[in-house]
Amino acid sequence: MIQLFKPFIAPEALEQVGRIFDAGHLTQGKEVDLFEEELARFLGNPNIVTVNSCTSAIHLALNIIQEEVQGEIDVISTPMTCAATNLPIVANNMRIVWCDIDLNLNIDLDKVERVFSPFTRVLMVVHWGGIPVNCSKFTDLKSIYYQKYKKELYIIEDCAHAWGSLSHGKHVGTNGNFGAFSCQAIKTLTTGDGGVLITPPQFYKTARLKRWFGLDRDNNISFRSCQDITKLGFKFHMNNVAAAIGRSNLPYLHQLVSKYRINAKYYIEHLHCCVPQVNSYDSPSFWLFTIFLPKRKCRSDFIKFMKVKNIEVGVVHVRNDKFSIFDKFITNLPMMDALEKCMICIPCGWWVDNPKYISDTINDFLRKINDFH
Repeated sequence: MIQLFKPFIAPEALEQVGRIFDAGHLTQGKEVDLFEEELARFLGNPNIVTVNSCTSAIHLALNIIQEEVQGEIDVISTPMTCAATNLPIVANNMRIVWCDIDLNLNIDLDKVERVFSPFTRVLMVVHWGGIPVNCSKFTDLKSIYYQKYKKELYIIEDCAHAWGSLSHGKHVGTNGNFGAFSCQAIKTLTTGDGGVLITPPQFYKTARLKRWFGLDRDNNISFRSCQDITKLGFKFHMNNVAAAIGRSNLPYLHQLVSKYRINAKYYIEHLHCCVPQVNSYDSPSFWLFTIFLPKRKCRSDFIKFMKVKNIEVGVVHVRNDKFSIFDKFITNLPMMDALEKCMICIPCGWWVDNPKYISDTINDFLRKINDFH
């Protein structure tokens, strides 16, 4: 079976984890510091805060904004993502305002201004499958919002799919917004489980305090008994074991993303169905490669057909606005309605050595359904 996902673990990771075990310091320590320094160099941004999941990174960003803003907060967000993007909004007692999506399953930034209100303080975007949203529009949206309401619009980029994704030559999530990355098991850069938050410079120290109970681990004052807690904090820190895995895997990240891109390029050139549309100024990581089937009711048949051919395919994430927990935020999303039943993800990762076989199999299915109908 050609898997839809497969974790990459560097050959030296076991030895590096053993080194941490031998040292006997398993929780957050020097290994985490070293991982953060290496991530800062890789991403080109110094404001790196490692945490235990991307969900925690998003929760932490929202909590920081909540303390800064005070009062009621609406978050404009996309329904096309993992629920982990949107559950922290509710957990922070904020309201979701759904915005429709574009043909790449990203939030449609051209429609964001239509749902602005005086309570809007956060725009949540997801780089679906590692395909960047149009990051060049962020500055204009912030300016438009400020001109209307004389308030700052904060942007959180959910980069869980987007390790290695570039827009205008820069890593997504590094443009001065909050950027949340996932190091969960099947992500391109895994630490077993974990996450990374990039903060605007003014919130860097606050984020480091809040990830560990509001205690400062960056000074020489004991955090066990000698510090006061002045800010609400959480147990969101990364540990040394996870950091050792991440440090082992990080040198391979460029190589892994390159393989995703090679496979994606082949699919784009050879598949006979709708595929992602890539801007000339973007270099997506293609952690997910999503195709769109021509008939809304053929997806289950496609999944069965591909399974017989030993190719795993799947939906991966479903639209969040249909979950009961988000009932109060329901709204009309015509593009989401049009795309949800025909989208499906196919294997594209570093382990895929024969994209031609997958492409030919998909095209064979497409010919069959066209002949049948």
